[in-house]
Amino acid sequence: MAATTAFVIVGAGLAGAKAAQTLREEGFDGPIVLLGEENERPYERPPLSKGYLLGKDERDTVYVHPSQWYAEHDVDLRLGATVTAIDPSGHEVALADGSRLGYAKLLLTTGSSPRRLPVPGADLDGVHYLRRLADSDRIKKSFESASRIAVIGAGWIGLETAAAARTAGLEVTVLEAAELPLLRVLGREVSQIFADLHTDHGVDLRFCVQVAEITGTGGRANGVLLADGSRIDADAVIVGVGITPNTQLATAAGLDVDNGIRVDAHLRTSHPHIYAAGDVASAFHPLLGKHIRVEHWANALNQPQTAAKAILGQDVTYDRVPYFFTDQYDLGMEYTGYVEPGGYDQVVFRGRTETREFIAFWLAESRVLAGMNVNVWDVTDPIRALVTSRHQIDPARLADPGVPLDDLLDRPDSTG
Repeated sequence: MAATTAFVIVGAGLAGAKAAQTLREEGFDGPIVLLGEENERPYERPPLSKGYLLGKDERDTVYVHPSQWYAEHDVDLRLGATVTAIDPSGHEVALADGSRLGYAKLLLTTGSSPRRLPVPGADLDGVHYLRRLADSDRIKKSFESASRIAVIGAGWIGLETAAAARTAGLEVTVLEAAELPLLRVLGREVSQIFADLHTDHGVDLRFCVQVAEITGTGGRANGVLLADGSRIDADAVIVGVGITPNTQLATAAGLDVDNGIRVDAHLRTSHPHIYAAGDVASAFHPLLGKHIRVEHWANALNQPQTAAKAILGQDVTYDRVPYFFTDQYDLGMEYTGYVEPGGYDQVVFRGRTETREFIAFWLAESRVLAGMNVNVWDVTDPIRALVTSRHQIDPARLADPGVPLDDLLDRPDSTG
C-alpha cells in the first residue's frame, strides 16, 4: 500500500485521548486516527467507582474532552471500531468491518479487562463488573432497587463500590480470599486501617473465604455460596478480583509481551514503529531499574504524553513515580511510589492512625519507597521527592510531625 503519514492510536480511553492531545500540542499537523471499541467518546475511569457512582458527579464530567474537541483538533475519532489484527511489516491495522488502515506510527492504549470469576452462576443477571461507563450505570441502577449487595474482592474497586453502596444505604458484605483488604498492595500494617474503616461504616467483612458459586433464581443472582457451605443473600453481586492487560493484538502481532506489552523507557515496543502506554504497558522505569505495569489513572494520564513525544522523535523517557488515590466515606488518600509485595522492611507512621489523619511510609534500608497520605493534603510533592532521592532517612525524624518533610531532604545523612 502507499506510504502514509497517519499516526494511529488503538484504544480510545484516557491514555489514547491524552496521546492525541499531546501530538497536536507538540505541533504534529498530520492525520491522527483514534480507534475505540466503545460507543462512548474517551472518558476517565476514577469517577466510575467514586463521584459518578455516588451520584455526586454528572455524566458529562467523566469525559476527557468536550464532544467537539476532536473535530476542532482534526482528530479522526472512530467509535465502535474494533481492531482485529496488526500487521507490523505492512504498517496496517485490520478492523472488524473488514477495512484496513495504514499507519506511520502506531500507539497501543488498549487498557485492561476485569478478571472474570470462574464459578457457576458468574453469568447471571445482577452480577456486575466495573470497568466501563455502562457498568457504572448498571451498578448505580442496582443500588436503587437492591437492599443487600455482596462484593467479591477487597481491592480498590471492591472497597470503593462497597463504600458507595453503604453511602446509598444498602447492606454490604465484602468477601475476600486474603486475611485483610489490599494486603498485597499495602501490607498488614496499613491494610488493617482500611478493614477498620469499613467495619466502622457497617460493612460485613469476610476474610479467608472462597466463593464456590453465585446462586440465582429465574436467571438472576440472589446470593453467594462459599466453599464452607455458608451463604450470603444478595440482590446484586459486584466482582472486583483484578484486571488483566489487553495484550491479544500485541501477542498476535509478535510483539514482546510479559505481564503487558513490554516497552522501553521511551514507551517503544519491540517493533520500532509501535508504542504502548497506560494499563497495557509494562514499561522499563529508569529509577526502579525494572519493568513495571501500573494500573492507575495517573499513569494513563501522563505516560501517553511521553509516548506521543517519543513518537515525534523527541528524546524523552517516562520516569514518573507511580501515583494513585482513593476516596472512601470520609477517608481521602494519595499514594506515591512503588513497593513490590513484601519488598519493604519497615512502615513508619507520621500522625495518628486512629483518627485516620496520617502519612505512612514504606522503607527498605531506611530509604523511602512509597508514601501514603491519608486526610493530610499538599504533601505529594515532598513525598515524591523523598522517594526519588533514594537517600537514607532517619525513621525517627520521618515519624516526627514537627520535622517538615522538606527538611528531611536537606539533611539526608541524618541516619548516622
